[in-house]
Amino acid sequence: MKKVMMKGVEAIGEAAIKAGCRNYFGYPITPQSELTEYMARRLPEVGGSFLQAESEVAAVNMLYGASSVGKRVMTSTSSPGFSLMQEGISYIACAQLPAVFVNVVRGGPGLGDIQPSQGDYFQATKGGGHGDYRLIVLSPSTVQEATELTLLAFDLADKYRNPVLIFADGLLGQMMEPVAFEEKEITYDNSHWALTGSKNRPPRQVTSFNIDPYGLEKMNIELQKKYRQVEANETRYEEFLIEDADILIVAHGTVGRIAKSVVRMAREEGLKIGLFRPITLYPYPYDALSKAAQEKSLVLTVEMSSGQMLEDVKLAVCGKTKIEFYGRMAGVVPTPEEIFTHLKTLIRGQ
Repeated sequence: MKKVMMKGVEAIGEAAIKAGCRNYFGYPITPQSELTEYMARRLPEVGGSFLQAESEVAAVNMLYGASSVGKRVMTSTSSPGFSLMQEGISYIACAQLPAVFVNVVRGGPGLGDIQPSQGDYFQATKGGGHGDYRLIVLSPSTVQEATELTLLAFDLADKYRNPVLIFADGLLGQMMEPVAFEEKEITYDNSHWALTGSKNRPPRQVTSFNIDPYGLEKMNIELQKKYRQVEANETRYEEFLIEDADILIVAHGTVGRIAKSVVRMAREEGLKIGLFRPITLYPYPYDALSKAAQEKSLVLTVEMSSGQMLEDVKLAVCGKTKIEFYGRMAGVVPTPEEIFTHLKTLIRGQ
């Protein structure tokens, strides 16, 4: 396949178009505004519709409406904007509608800065809005993987009729790398649920409102059954040189890519280090990580946050192996050298 140089956010936009997305609603916010600009230019070229909403609140509700009539839809934003979308995301999840979200995470809390971060992990994986709902969350580590996961995101959204989040960060969104786009046939069946007019069929209803608590509980039970199916079928992860490793690094997204360099540096010095990189943050690959951590002397979790994924690592390892943490916050990106220095300090202290 032919490769082209593209910025991360623009590559995500092109992948969305190749996935059949023809409707984008969004509001510009750094460091993902180039994705909004890209969709504004490209969608009219392929017969699609671009609309810059007056706010992120408006954008997510436009997404709700377009999805309800069976369209493949997407929006993108960065951390403060994603916070504003949470109520609408809860509505979409409860209404069981497919939609793809992109959060190019930046430093926080508050208005923060425009530098890369992973500090929205809790919000992404635990459900940032109200109620018992979940997003499927995908964490790419390269621009190429971001394009592949974007294609996957639309398929998963349709398969489970559930919102899917691409959890990127400012570094991945702004870097340029050569990418190749998979040409795929777009097939999805929304004929049994989309609101297309009921002249020749029984009427349908798309709603997240149920005044009867028992009726609403029934809706919630259906959602929980779906999430169990997602957990059983959709965990994704990468293992790198873990077979003979004494120590395991756990990192996702951009930090997973940085950690792979740490593993290579360690191997050059004769240290048996391996990497476990979760690709799905929900469903989290608990069983695979538990297996990978067996008989390791140490598990080091590395994040661009205060240790939000650390909680899931602890659940997976379940006290069977010593766990340490190294993190940078507020948009500071850890270097391979500083992670490796910290790792050697931990090894000396064992």
